[in-house]
Amino acid sequence: MSFDAAWLDLREPADHAARDAGLLSAFAKGLPDQARIVDLGSGTGSTLRAVSAHRPDARWRLTDNDPALLAEAGRRAPQAEVMQVDLARDLSTALAGEADAITASALIDLVSAEWLDALAEQARGRALYIALSYDGTEVWSPGHPADADIFAAFAVHQAGDKGFGPAMGAQAVPYLKAALEKAGYRVALAPSPWRIGPGPLMASLAEGIAGAATEAGVAGPVAAEWAGARRSCAGCTVGHVDLFARFETHTVQI
Repeated sequence: MSFDAAWLDLREPADHAARDAGLLSAFAKGLPDQARIVDLGSGTGSTLRAVSAHRPDARWRLTDNDPALLAEAGRRAPQAEVMQVDLARDLSTALAGEADAITASALIDLVSAEWLDALAEQARGRALYIALSYDGTEVWSPGHPADADIFAAFAVHQAGDKGFGPAMGAQAVPYLKAALEKAGYRVALAPSPWRIGPGPLMASLAEGIAGAATEAGVAGPVAAEWAGARRSCAGCTVGHVDLFARFETHTVQI
C-alpha cells in the first residue's frame, strides 16, 4: 500500500512533534561520522528530515515502492540515494550492502509477524530507529457514543493485509522488541503520541478512521455521524511508540 504526498505532508508536523526526543537523540549520538542509513518506506523523506536535524552528515538510502513519492523525496533531498523496491517481497534488496543503521516511521504496524522476523534477522547488528508505530490507543474529547464500536472496528481493519500479510497493528512494537532482544539487541521504547487539535489533520484523520471502520462492518450512517462530530472536536490523542535498538557486543576479559 502507499500514501499520497499530501497526507504525508499534512501529518509530518504532528510526527515531528510526537517523536520522543530522548530516543531520537540517543540514536543520532550513537551513529558514526557520516553514518550510512537505510530508511524503509521512506515516503517523501520525513525520517531523513527528522534525523538530519541532529546528524546532517549522515548518508541516506531512501527505499519505497512508490515512484512518485521517491521522486519527491529525491527532489527534497538530492544528496540521498533513492531505491524503488517492494519491501513486502524484497526486504533483503533494500538492506543489501553496507549500512550502519536502519530507520522506518509509521510502517511496522502495517506489516506481518513474518516480515518483522525477517527485519530482525537481516538487521545484522545495525542500529534500528523505528518511530511512530501505532499502539492502538485513541482518546477523543469529548466522548462520543459510537467511540467503542468505531475503535473496535478500526482495530479489526488495522489487522488486515496491507500488502505485507496480516498486519500486526498495535502488537508490532512488542513483537519486534522481543525478536530483536532474541537476536542480541538492547531495545528501548518510548511513547510518541500525536496530540491534535481542530484543523485539517484532525478532519482527515476522522474521515480515515470512519472509512476504515465502515470497511470493517460499522454501519455507514453511524460512521459518517461519528466522523462529522469528530472533524473539529476539542482534541485527540493517538498513541504511537518509538523504538531504538542497539546491538550488544560482549567482551570477554582473560
